Amino acid sequence: MRDRKGCLAGLLQLFLLDKLFDWLQQRFGFGRGCSGFGCGVILFIIFILFACGIFGNTDWLSLF
Repeated sequence: MRDRKGCLAGLLQLFLLDKLFDWLQQRFGFGRGCSGFGCGVILFIIFILFACGIFGNTDWLSLF
């Protein structure tokens, strides 16, 4: 039997990921931090990877 998250657990993770992303964007995102544009793009790519991991229940560390 597969160990899968429930709907509410996934929604909670997405909510927390959104709050973390907003906080990081205010601190280091577009127009701030490492030359402005670079950190915002890096944070966005990391956000997309984590969101896809939550949607698809993917364990990215087991792929390596």
